[in-house]
Amino acid sequence: MSSNEIRNFGIIGWPVGHSMSPKMYMAAFKAAGFPNYNYIAMPIQAGRLMLAVDGVKGLDFRGINVTIPHKTSILTHLDAIDSDAMVIGAVNTVVNDGGMLTGYNTDVTGFLAALAEAEFLPEECNAVVLGAGGAARAVLWGLCKRRAGYITIGARNLKRAKVLSDDFQLYGSVEAMDWSTDEFKEVMQTADILINTTPLGMFPNVDAMPPVDLKLLPEGALVYDIVYNPAKTKLLQTAEELGYPTLSGLSMLLLQGRESYRLFTGKLPDLEVMREIIERELIV
Repeated sequence: MSSNEIRNFGIIGWPVGHSMSPKMYMAAFKAAGFPNYNYIAMPIQAGRLMLAVDGVKGLDFRGINVTIPHKTSILTHLDAIDSDAMVIGAVNTVVNDGGMLTGYNTDVTGFLAALAEAEFLPEECNAVVLGAGGAARAVLWGLCKRRAGYITIGARNLKRAKVLSDDFQLYGSVEAMDWSTDEFKEVMQTADILINTTPLGMFPNVDAMPPVDLKLLPEGALVYDIVYNPAKTKLLQTAEELGYPTLSGLSMLLLQGRESYRLFTGKLPDLEVMREIIERELIV
């Protein structure tokens, strides 16, 4: 790609005004010497998704990111879907190659890359995943890809958690539990890693956290919260006070963004430039 070439990118969702992606990608484009690359936040209601996808082709957008509520419904409007996105059942990145739209899920790449940076090896670990929503799917697939030993989904809605565990039984040892039960508390005592995929603690509700007793975790267990705003959630604050190592969702956000940038441009961005712009916007 020429540095003088005009290229358009964007993010679709509803709502989407809160997204940090435009500032993050524009800073990365500028640092890379792409002055004519544009990244636009585009609020698209659910009923207008097909029109938006046609617009991506018609306006020759090179790529878009996809957020709630379109990450699942967009699958039926694409020409090809990457294997990770197919298993997860959600797309967060779409690349346009001459009118052919291919969907990817970079959340799983970001999740695993953040673990690698934290020097945590998921292979054969006992993992506890809190939450049974869409965010949990990428985390579960990442753990299964890296052959985690045993994965427990802890959730308030056991029926929903069981549907999720059934979806991933083919790929690993996955079980669903009600996080208020004694059985779940016993599992907590053997966990090597606890991962929060719920929105509990996300801005503006920063005083919330999942209703689990962190003191049950073994010494040295990693507490990973994929929420990135605030950078240090109440869950992570509590874990640190108890002496556990922690990992913020900021790492996953940046590293999934790096993978989307690579898919868009064929190059890797300056991650520190992206980190600086995000940290400037976050509630620390």
